[in-house]
Amino acid sequence: MKLLPAAEIETKRNPDSAVIWLHGLGADGNDFSPIVPELRIPLDLGIRFIFPHAPAIPVTVNGGFVMPAWYDILEMDIDRKIDSAGLLRSADQINGFIDRELERGIDSTRIIVAGFSQGGAVAYQVALSHKEQLGGLLAMSTYFATSDAISFSKTNKSIPLLIHHGSYDQVVPEKLGTNAASKLEKEGYTLQYQTYPMEHAVCPEQINDISHWLQTLLHK
Repeated sequence: MKLLPAAEIETKRNPDSAVIWLHGLGADGNDFSPIVPELRIPLDLGIRFIFPHAPAIPVTVNGGFVMPAWYDILEMDIDRKIDSAGLLRSADQINGFIDRELERGIDSTRIIVAGFSQGGAVAYQVALSHKEQLGGLLAMSTYFATSDAISFSKTNKSIPLLIHHGSYDQVVPEKLGTNAASKLEKEGYTLQYQTYPMEHAVCPEQINDISHWLQTLLHK
């Protein structure tokens, strides 16, 4: 499979860990690449940040306008009717990035999948169904679109799982974040759930918390 184009940033030469970070609808990988310096990763921690660019496709709720998207949004109630086939295609494409990191010598337990909004829905699917044990899942301002259809991986039953959501989010209401957390807890997952006084965005306090989480996971 040919990989999607992506932006890459390495915190030092020969990194031994990777974070695959998926953007939201209408953006591209460059949307989150500026966050890397703000994470203030210590000099002794080598992380390769990978920010794939979603393909440009027509998006139904935007009148068929072509824009970067991981899958089509069919209705304004984004949790009601899901373009499952498109989401699963994107998940397969992100699995390709995981495979490449394994080929580069990164241990699967040091590969973290992160996603914001629509990218977070793909991240849920990728991390919770992946056959290899992964290092963590970060889901930001998103929803668990495939919760009723996913085949959960027993290998990743104990994956470190961090869910963030804005308490004033009107694009992806926080209820969808708490629904995801409740579903996962019922499935036996242990997770951290945190809200921030923000809309559909990322805030400085959150960036600090993400940095601490990454360092805790990868300083081993």
